[in-house]
Amino acid sequence: MNNRERVLAILGGKPPDRIPWIPRLEIWYTAHRVAGTLPEKYQNMTLRQIQRDIGVGTTGRTGRVFTTRTKGVDVIERRDGLMCTTEYITPAGSVSETTRRTPDLDRVGIAPLVVEKLLKRPEDYDTVMYMVENTEYYPCYAEFSAYDRDIGDDGLPMVSVGDVPFHHFLADLAGYEKAYLDMFDFPEKVKGLLETIEGVYRERMWPIVARSPARLILHGAHFSSQTTPPNYYDRYITPYVREFTEYMHRHGKTVAQHADNDSKEILQQLVDSGYDMQECFTTAPMVPCTLKEARQKWGTGMIIFGGVPSVMLEERVPDGEFEAYMDDLFKTIAPGGAFILGVADNVMPTSLISRIARITQIVEDRGAYPVAA
Repeated sequence: MNNRERVLAILGGKPPDRIPWIPRLEIWYTAHRVAGTLPEKYQNMTLRQIQRDIGVGTTGRTGRVFTTRTKGVDVIERRDGLMCTTEYITPAGSVSETTRRTPDLDRVGIAPLVVEKLLKRPEDYDTVMYMVENTEYYPCYAEFSAYDRDIGDDGLPMVSVGDVPFHHFLADLAGYEKAYLDMFDFPEKVKGLLETIEGVYRERMWPIVARSPARLILHGAHFSSQTTPPNYYDRYITPYVREFTEYMHRHGKTVAQHADNDSKEILQQLVDSGYDMQECFTTAPMVPCTLKEARQKWGTGMIIFGGVPSVMLEERVPDGEFEAYMDDLFKTIAPGGAFILGVADNVMPTSLISRIARITQIVEDRGAYPVAA
């Protein structure tokens, strides 16, 4: 089997010939390429060539199946050094968002930090609702198919269609603290905005995604025990996600959440809302939740894509500790169903590429299905 066939087998509930090993190397590669510090062997190689040389799959995370256009909105950008303020002017008022670049982020190719969100005043809700209501979605299936062909046998594209409405409101539009305060101070404003986002997604985005040639869909990111605790998850996320996943399942899609956070207290919620996969699933020692706890809770009813916390790839972690972690990982996932080995969240610039190569060797030695405990 190749990596595409392995992933497709897992999405279909079937065993692969061996555990797929597909870490995210983009940040590591970008940082070292920009700094001129790629290992000598890789100086003139592309990322795909390096992935093949090390023996890992390709994540394929940048494909898309739709584009959007917002009508009736004028956009003005103002830059001041590393700061950029973007103002959106609409018939319903104007809102602005400010981002800040840093040399460290630029060096590794990471997007700027959002330091000021769109929702700052009660009247901003009407403006953002206008923007949502006037956003149109257009399929770009040919573009995706070309991207899919480029990924080829090295992996299977996972198409992000954005965050779910409630968490988009929390993380992107208002910020966690203000969002929860606004839920108590301006409940009708929040309710109206969430209903508007959900309605537009259902009517305009869902059908395009469902009819697309993509198989694996990512919708939702960074849910956590702290910022989306069980009671709020049950009320504001589960009903929407369950409806979305059921709709996508009828069209043969598999739905994932980007689980780069502490999921310890919401493991059941992730199941109840209908997700098929937790991608970049982050575990101890980076967060309280262990891989063993998740596996015991979910069995093979939830695909785990992850398992190697990025900190385990750091030089400060002794070789013996790294080897012990990998040994325990393979014991935990045995016999290996519903599991794709990856790094949560990314192979960072400070990660040892030698450990990526070592994991490749471990997978070759121990990854054949069924994995021995």
